[in-house]
This record gives sequence, C-alpha cells and structure tokens, in this order.
Amino acid sequence: MRIGIPKEGKFEEKRVALAPAGVDALIKAGHTVYVQKGAGEESHFSDEEYKSLGAKIVYSTEEVFQRSEIIAKVARISEEESEYLQENQILFSFLQLVVSEKKVLSNLLAKKVTAIGYELIEDETGLPVLQSMSEIAGPVAIQVAEGLLESKTNFGRGVLLGGITGVAPAAVVIIGAGVVGTSAAKAALGRGAQVIVLDRDLNRLRKIDETFQRKITTVMANSYTISRGVKFADVLIGAVLMKGEKTPHLVTEEMVKTMKEGAVIVDVSIDQGGCVETSRPTTISNPTFITHNVIHYCVPNMPALVARTASYGLTNASLNYLLDIADKGLSAAVIEDAGLSKGICTHNGYCSNEIIADTFNVEFRRIHFFSTN
Repeated sequence: MRIGIPKEGKFEEKRVALAPAGVDALIKAGHTVYVQKGAGEESHFSDEEYKSLGAKIVYSTEEVFQRSEIIAKVARISEEESEYLQENQILFSFLQLVVSEKKVLSNLLAKKVTAIGYELIEDETGLPVLQSMSEIAGPVAIQVAEGLLESKTNFGRGVLLGGITGVAPAAVVIIGAGVVGTSAAKAALGRGAQVIVLDRDLNRLRKIDETFQRKITTVMANSYTISRGVKFADVLIGAVLMKGEKTPHLVTEEMVKTMKEGAVIVDVSIDQGGCVETSRPTTISNPTFITHNVIHYCVPNMPALVARTASYGLTNASLNYLLDIADKGLSAAVIEDAGLSKGICTHNGYCSNEIIADTFNVEFRRIHFFSTN
C-alpha cells in the first residue's frame, strides 16, 4: 500500500507520525512511503535520512494526500487538511473529534474516509498509542511546573520543588491516577516533592500505593476533596481522561480563586477541553496566562516539547497497526484485532462512534467488516 507522512500543519506541532525506523519497516514489508519535505526536521530527522531508506520525498501536503491510500499524522486534522482527503482513504491520527470543527467531520463523512483515532485504540493493557504520549506528558508537566515555580517568571512563588533541609517541599496535587497522573507522580516524587493523587477509582489508587510503597498520598476524588487539594497545592496537575469524550470541569473557577498566589496549574487534559474551568488552550511559544493570581499552563500538544522522543514513542506504539492494515487490508486487520476497531470513528460515509455522533447530531452506525478469505 501507499502510506503518506505529511508535515504537521498545526501551529508548533514538532512531532512526526513515523520516525525513520518505522518508514524502514514499512518499505521492507513492500510498501511505498511518501514523506513530505521537512516533515521530520523539527524532530531532527532529515529528508536525506528518510530518502536513504527508500522513502519518496514530496513537496506539498496536497501531494502527500493525493498519492497515498493511508495517511499517518500526529495532531488532529485541521479543516484545511481535511479538504485534501481522498475518497475511501484511511486516516491514522490523534483525532480528538469531540473538540474539533464540525466541518472536519463533514469532510470525513463526505469522502467516506476511514478515520482511526489513536486515542481510542485499545488492547489488553488499555490505550496503547495514547499511553505512549501520556508517559511523556506526565514528566513534562512536572518539568514545566518546576520552572514556573521559580522566581524568574516574575510571578512564580520562588519555591524549590523538592525543598531543602528545614524547608518544606512543594505540594504537587494530581487529579487523575491514569498513565499521565502516575508518570507525573513518579517524576514529582523523584524530585522530592510532596505528592497527592486524587482519583474516583479505588483500584487505581491502590495501584499507586503499591507502586510507590505509600510514599505518595492517595485520596478518593469528589468535589470536597478536590476543593481541599486545590487550595493546598503549589502545583496542580490536571490528568483526567474521559475516553473519547470532552473532559468535565472537576476544578471550578471558585476553587481556583482559593489557590495560593503564584501557584501553578498544568492542565494536561486541555486537548479534550480541560478539567479546570479557567483553562483555555495555549501554545508552546506563548504557554501561560494568569487568572485569579494563578499561573495556567494549557498546551494541548505538550509531548511536542520533546519531539524526537515523542516521535519515537508514537512510532513504537502505532507501527504494528499500520503494518497490519498495509499487509492484510483494512477488513482483515480489524476482524483480527477488535481493539483496533474501537479506534474507528468514521467509515464508508457514516459516523461509527456514538459519542461523536451525539456531539455533532449526525447519524450513528455500527461498523461491520466481513472477511475476504
């Protein structure tokens, strides 16, 4: 099959869908790979590196889409990019359609695109492709917060995350004990912070207790405990995930008003709307704003801060799915892997994800694939 890797069009998206190792695997399996010129440069992968592996370098986004049967992206597809989609094409990407423009969904349906959201693909361990980015977002959130606490920000509290002898460490409060929350907790604990994790799932909290040998405080999440945690926090990490849905505002504006002056909120959930009511999307070059004397960091594509690592991680997690479809065809790959089918949001002109269908008031149809053997 013909696989296309466009240069990401989203502002300051520095990742690329496939590192050279992934392109090499596809080409060695007999497939053709088109890479848009400069697609990997922000991750320090040169065009020559891709070309030396047998990839074909093309010079525009439109050309990548026109030549390819499968498009592999990172960031959710923009309205402009969706105009380039071809009839019956397969699209792999972090779709995040519930917070996207309706025109994007309309183009996916009109062109009968099979759109597969990386964030929805499942396996026996959970959400394997999303996990690769979540493992990065957690530590990056702590790294970012640590810098924002410094006095150099002019508004930072001037607090050392781990404290010193005789001086208490910063209090890091994490809402959500999934992959982002757990990896953030690990990073914060490693720096010596006082770490508190809240979640509604007792089993997840038990796992935190076991993993970190009770060095982290775990608290059952509800409006009362969240409000107390928010007030206590020097750093608040929003790590809430609602699979395929817009994230609810678990931290209200009134709660934010009670926070310490110069405290830091890093809302990792912002790519699905954010779990803090005062959050709004920001960018890597202009990442923060201050509301109610609290520093907010709300960059939707935080893993792009470490684009090379993130591109390798995404390649490791997504390559087998691409290979399965390219080698076997869509129907056979989906029939053999029910978890892959969970990622399909549109197919053959219909919306196959009920939450997205309800959000945009379009017809929902369950997908049915049949073996061609």
